[in-house]
Amino acid sequence: MLGYRILFEFKITSAMSLIYAGSGEPYGLSLIVFCHCLGPLSQSKSSQSFESVFRISRKTFNYICSLVKDDLMARKSSYTDINGKPLSLNDQVAVALRRLSSGESLSIIGDTFGMNQSTVSQITWRFVESMEERGLHHLSWPSTEEEMEQMKSKFEKIRGLPNCCGAIDITHVVMTLPTMDPSNHVWFDQEKNYSMVLQAVVDPEMRFRDVIVGWPGSLSDAVVLQSSGLFRLSEEGKRLNGKKLNISEGTEIREYIIGDAGFPLLPWLFTPYQGKGLSDLQIKFNKRHAATRMVAEMALARLKEMWRIIHGVMWMPDRNRLPRIILVCCLLHNILIDLEDDVLDDMSLSHQHDIDYRRQNCESFDQSASITRDKLSLYLTGKLPP
Repeated sequence: MLGYRILFEFKITSAMSLIYAGSGEPYGLSLIVFCHCLGPLSQSKSSQSFESVFRISRKTFNYICSLVKDDLMARKSSYTDINGKPLSLNDQVAVALRRLSSGESLSIIGDTFGMNQSTVSQITWRFVESMEERGLHHLSWPSTEEEMEQMKSKFEKIRGLPNCCGAIDITHVVMTLPTMDPSNHVWFDQEKNYSMVLQAVVDPEMRFRDVIVGWPGSLSDAVVLQSSGLFRLSEEGKRLNGKKLNISEGTEIREYIIGDAGFPLLPWLFTPYQGKGLSDLQIKFNKRHAATRMVAEMALARLKEMWRIIHGVMWMPDRNRLPRIILVCCLLHNILIDLEDDVLDDMSLSHQHDIDYRRQNCESFDQSASITRDKLSLYLTGKLPP
């Protein structure tokens, strides 16, 4: 996979695989009668019924088909419907998208489409394999100064944070695993669930710019961050290394992202002030910070709501394949934004993506970052001496 900006790691444990994207690293249909006939449905003239079934517009569906066409049609399909007719490209994409967007079991989707569970599984996996390569260009860090400056400007318009380049957050994909298997204990998180972690950096339009997925839920947010390509690149000055903002004589603010208190305070990652008895200045900064950071929470909430295969509790997933499925859901999330899909206008915005999970607190901080955050807080209120 040379030239393919994604890295798969299968050496952590026999049951763990990690996926990095954007870091620059090398490397059931609704149960209604007409749903049993894929061809007419995937080419239905009713946009309302089409969008209610697939949860994307016909324009986006056709674009996704164009991405995976060469891979899915490279060899003659052995998949057929209940009448023995080979499934077309559109039919195969329809099955895969329904599996990812509905979160329904293989048996329900198989019954709905008139095919066995193994066929649903194989079609979905072929789609995932194709999308993770053909759609990866939809998940990338800004490659030009102009693109980064536009992103910074949009972030600043939210609540005034200057030179901000992203909002970072973590969500858990909950799983049901055999409790008697000692090797599964690594997936047991602080809320007593088995889970896999997705860390994402998001832009002002809720587009994923950098993700890492595959670490077990037992790890803290800080440890997951420190294990990511984003951390290494930022620490080495190869990421968030663009224009600095001069806020007073002798004080510059480098490019940075923002995250909640579960992350360490770093020169390139600003977290909110913690503790009791905060000053008015600190409280005002935290309000700006929380309002700006909300885009990451809403992006992850939308991801899980739109692609419900990772919503709720997954039953005995293949933990080597799951990171790749989550990545493809992130790619599909971005594609809807990039194509300005109208279905997004009808979706309610929520920031609840990790329901019943308590917010973590990381006490680690960089002293220079603490000083810079204080000066930024003064700057934002006009109290920083020139």
